[in-house]
Amino acid sequence: MSEWSPALQLYFSLLALFGGACVGSFLNVCIHRIPRNQSVVRPRSHCPYCETMIAWYDNIPIISYLLLGGKCRHCRVAISPRYTVVEALTAFLFIALWLKYGWSILTPVYMLVTGGLILATFVDLEHMIIPDRVSIGGMLAGLVLSAAVPALHGEVRAFDGVIASVIGLATGAGALWLVAVFGKMAFKKDAMGFGDVKLLGAIGAFMGWQGVLFTIMLSSLAGSLVGLLFIFSGRHEWQSRIPYGPYLALAAVIWIIWGMEWWDAYIRWMSGA
Repeated sequence: MSEWSPALQLYFSLLALFGGACVGSFLNVCIHRIPRNQSVVRPRSHCPYCETMIAWYDNIPIISYLLLGGKCRHCRVAISPRYTVVEALTAFLFIALWLKYGWSILTPVYMLVTGGLILATFVDLEHMIIPDRVSIGGMLAGLVLSAAVPALHGEVRAFDGVIASVIGLATGAGALWLVAVFGKMAFKKDAMGFGDVKLLGAIGAFMGWQGVLFTIMLSSLAGSLVGLLFIFSGRHEWQSRIPYGPYLALAAVIWIIWGMEWWDAYIRWMSGA
């Protein structure tokens, strides 16, 4: 993109930003409805309190929330700030992906993955579950897209892309499955939700075994630090259950944007190059 004029770069960056906010708006619908086994298509967006249909001018991502003061136009009940957080986060990550990959075929694939990870994160935070539509659906999508876009794994042939995807899926799901099994044996209770196992399998299907190892290491570090912070601040006790999906999602997004460079630097450091 370096050969583009600044005006053209700004134009497409704004498109990515606006597109991300719109996708975030749809993700909000999914976050609310999927755990409740509701259709994400019908009925149209409506206030969950007074059930009034939301007009298009009250459904503009981020802007409508600010103009309405964070309240429903009709019943004046406060709207959760989560809606704007999801829209802003998706917009930020979409523009980060655009600036990183540009017109590459990887850009829409990684936008799809990022959207799924955002969905998994906020459902897990609210309901302590990760929907199978995200985890199992992600595994299947990872396998299919690895054949269609083998460059996801640095490959050229579709067959090689699928093999790398299968290895990543097995590594991701297998690693956390072992943690879940041995953790239950050691602590006599579930140490890891199987939604997390399936989610890491989906991450591996898109990112390969290197991405899985990076995700496990970084998510474990982040989860431990945040968990200790909550415990020492009195918000959780040692035996409290803390959702792990958001940390997996955070680490996976970092891998997508910066991880390969970090991995290459680590390999060079280990090899003394």
